[in-house]
Amino acid sequence: MIEAIGLSKRYGRTVAVDDLSFTVPPGQVTGFLGPNGAGKSTTMRMILGLDAPTSGTVTVNGRAYADYRRPLFEVGALLDAKAMHGGRSASNHLLCLALSNGIGRARVSQVLEQVGLQGVAGKRVGGFSLGMAQRLGIAAALLGDPRVLMFDEPVNGLDPEGVVWIRDLLTALAAEGRTVFLSSHLMSEMSVTADRLIIIGRGRLIAQTTVADFLKGGSGNFVRVRSPQRDALATLLTARGAEVIRVETDTLRVTGVTTDAVGDLARAHGFTVQELSAQQVSLEQAYMELTKDSVDYRQAEDAYVAAAKGGPS
Repeated sequence: MIEAIGLSKRYGRTVAVDDLSFTVPPGQVTGFLGPNGAGKSTTMRMILGLDAPTSGTVTVNGRAYADYRRPLFEVGALLDAKAMHGGRSASNHLLCLALSNGIGRARVSQVLEQVGLQGVAGKRVGGFSLGMAQRLGIAAALLGDPRVLMFDEPVNGLDPEGVVWIRDLLTALAAEGRTVFLSSHLMSEMSVTADRLIIIGRGRLIAQTTVADFLKGGSGNFVRVRSPQRDALATLLTARGAEVIRVETDTLRVTGVTTDAVGDLARAHGFTVQELSAQQVSLEQAYMELTKDSVDYRQAEDAYVAAAKGGPS
């Protein structure tokens, strides 16, 4: 697993990561979320030893990344799809990485086939599209067949087929017992790919939880109930401490109780229920609510919009 304890990083007076502690366990896809400037990329760079922490520690499978003599066997990472020499071919790029870690040449062909690039193995990567570069970066991460995999925005530039492919790949890797750490701004993909979430803002931990528990605790969750005895049911629910909003002629929006409780109450009083469903906020809605106070650029944006409308700046 990946484990960070009291991890901090300062650049002069700027605090990029502030006393951050978390774990990324094996066998699951862990999503890494946070607004722009939250410290996600800096954290990932510290995990890989590319940036030195100001304080605290971060280990991969119990050791610092820099302590591994052949790190590609332990950790595979894609942080920047374009971080490669544009004059090299795809196969030569991977071969250089493989030889540096004692990985056989045959493995290069295997991972190129796995990511669907065997047909362009001899082409220079400088002419690759962003989607092709993403696939090559994923191939590099898979070279050593590592137990830990880290990806920063791996879906960028991929077509719909590629998006489904990377989603299935990440899920399959986690199912094999590997640790998969994924950073992305695409909430729609995170909601169907991640099992757990680590959410940070301004360098600090905001939440570390499962996706299911995170959505369950969303402030926008409610029970929708439709009944011809709407008003009588609303009175009973209010008396039991529920918050009730009448939204249509026969429909209620109820918070503070479960669907089972509403159903039991209606049945006990002989009310007809034509619809009873739990309405859950989306991952995007829950995330926006949780991080609304950790966005650094909203003030400036709001001021700009107000000025454009003739309001105070």
